[in-house]
Amino acid sequence: MTVVGMSRITSKGQVTLPSAVRKLLKLDKGKTIAFCLDKAGIFISQCKIDIEPAAFSQEEWRKIEKLANAKGKIYNSAEEAKKHIKSL
Repeated sequence: MTVVGMSRITSKGQVTLPSAVRKLLKLDKGKTIAFCLDKAGIFISQCKIDIEPAAFSQEEWRKIEKLANAKGKIYNSAEEAKKHIKSL
């Protein structure tokens, strides 16, 4: 195994990736990395996070916030809440 660089863990559990590692993995500011574990050790690789679309639209969230601030109605499921929101 070739050692590309070394780093210390801070008191907050943070590690600075050495510049040689960042260059090899083509990691720029804001990129996301994954830590993968197998019998040989831990591996770092660049990864992409796919964000799922929001369950509610902006307009639905506005209505939900309005309803949340009001007292009274309790919903037992998201579908029940959506049904009520559509009726508004």
